[in-house]
Amino acid sequence: MRRLLRAGLAAGLLAAATVTGFAVAGPAAADTQICDQYGSTTIGGRYVVMNNRWGTSAQQCINVTSTGFAITSQQGTGNTSGAPVSYPAVYLGCHYTKCSPGTNLPIRVSDITSATSSISYQYVSGATYDAAYDIWLDPAPKTDGVSQQEIMIWFNRQGSIQPIGSVVGNATVGGRTWQVWQGSNGSNAVVSYVAPSAISSWSFSVLDFIRDVQNRGAITSSWYLTSIQAGFEPWIGGAGLAVTDFAAQVNGNGGTTPSNPPSTTPPTTNPPTPGTAACRITYSTNTWNTGLTANVTVANTGSTALNGWTLGFTLPAGQAITSSWNAALTGSSGAVTARNVSWNGAIPPGGTTSFGFQATHSGSTAAPSAFTLNGSPCTTA
Repeated sequence: MRRLLRAGLAAGLLAAATVTGFAVAGPAAADTQICDQYGSTTIGGRYVVMNNRWGTSAQQCINVTSTGFAITSQQGTGNTSGAPVSYPAVYLGCHYTKCSPGTNLPIRVSDITSATSSISYQYVSGATYDAAYDIWLDPAPKTDGVSQQEIMIWFNRQGSIQPIGSVVGNATVGGRTWQVWQGSNGSNAVVSYVAPSAISSWSFSVLDFIRDVQNRGAITSSWYLTSIQAGFEPWIGGAGLAVTDFAAQVNGNGGTTPSNPPSTTPPTTNPPTPGTAACRITYSTNTWNTGLTANVTVANTGSTALNGWTLGFTLPAGQAITSSWNAALTGSSGAVTARNVSWNGAIPPGGTTSFGFQATHSGSTAAPSAFTLNGSPCTTA
């Protein structure tokens, strides 16, 4: 992965960008401190938090909590007429080859039925920064590199900094009035919505901003939402800035397969032979009040390769699938059948593959009680 190129970066600096990667920690159970330049971890089994100090060699540390993060040290200094020094953030979706757990992103804009988020920021005085909420879109279901369209929502800014491009007018989106900027940073197009005064917390529709950018002709409904993020772009200082709470949910008619799927043998044209599978299923969920995402890992514990697989299971009463990824599903409640897609049909002995889905529930978030692979019962981990 190469480092994240933020929207505040001037075109000349973009041309000189280098390649680097994330250092990935495990999920954050208690508060976790990250000082590694590109260190990241997961929270809530659903989001990724990244330190992402790309514009300075000076130290930056963040303290990751169960619902967000806080900058505890930021020693870099950026030129306020150029780029910020970093973009510590929390995100849902796929960014620079790292996807958040169980995500259904990328998802085509035309398939999105709702996209909602809530965010709470903690601000400090005496620093130069913006509080930036980012929405990324691309013509392809991209899971790596830079997406072509960035939407920035500036919840707050302090100091003599401004978005990329120039002012193109004002707009009312989500019931609020914004100053709108539009331009390019040399790597991707940017539309920025700047709040006239600081917003500390807000629950809103991400889809409202996507629709406004679509109405401006910058994207079409065939584009894909790849990630949504919330964090800070500090130029000077920033210790004490915090995202105290972040949540996001995207509902739609279907997910997508990765844009660069693994190179595996496609499934045979003949249907799988019943009774020949030896398998183990690992089923994990992330739940909230009315919904859940499930990640299902299929392990081949037999001595022969699987070339095409069909997994059967029954959802508990009250659960209904709304979208899925990395498998073709038949049925949305009760008995469900998941079949491999073109690129993950072959599972060698000892190998695994995974797929996932998002579902609504009426109270029960229990796992299916049993699974069968190609007609044979599987054990569960």
